[in-house]
Amino acid sequence: MIKTLLSTLALVFLLPAQAPAADTPATVMPGHSATALFAGGCFWCTEADFEKMPGVISAESGYLGGHKANPTYEEVSAGGTGHTEAVRVVYDPTKISYAQLVERFWRTIDPTVKDRQFCDSGNQYRSAIFWQNEIERGIAEKSRDALLASGQFKNIHTEIARSAPFYPAEEYHQDYYKKNPVRYTYYRYHCGRDARLEELWGKKK
Repeated sequence: MIKTLLSTLALVFLLPAQAPAADTPATVMPGHSATALFAGGCFWCTEADFEKMPGVISAESGYLGGHKANPTYEEVSAGGTGHTEAVRVVYDPTKISYAQLVERFWRTIDPTVKDRQFCDSGNQYRSAIFWQNEIERGIAEKSRDALLASGQFKNIHTEIARSAPFYPAEEYHQDYYKKNPVRYTYYRYHCGRDARLEELWGKKK
């Protein structure tokens, strides 16, 4: 038991990303990659935002936080299942940390609104950070609290919640921004996502 604890502590301090606590679900995957779970409104956009980050291996669109197993897009979109559109980010913890992913996440959403993101409204579009262990929870809460303390936002409605089963979305949703670049660009622009993000966070550096 002591050796296991010491090994866990060593991973926490040596890896750029946070190693999972011994008594929580592991997020480190074979090949030394790790996962993170975020909901930022339309998963096409959230997926695209994360996949462009150095150190991110992939992002998968799906459904999270609900009470129905294996929901379909139609069911989630209609509301009532409790799920929100989300992404599962697979990243290389030697190149990018969980804390950096969280910081990036804030700048891809509008945290000031409840049960909506940009032009999409409803509980199925709520923003959230789904933590998978206590280390992730602490990083997410500390990051949120720092934003509130900065005075930049009076209220933050983004949930910080325990992870639940992640259900991958249908194949046609995966990498939508690559498969359908014209439609994706049209949707993103007319939804006002980037215009609102610039109001909140300033121009991209």
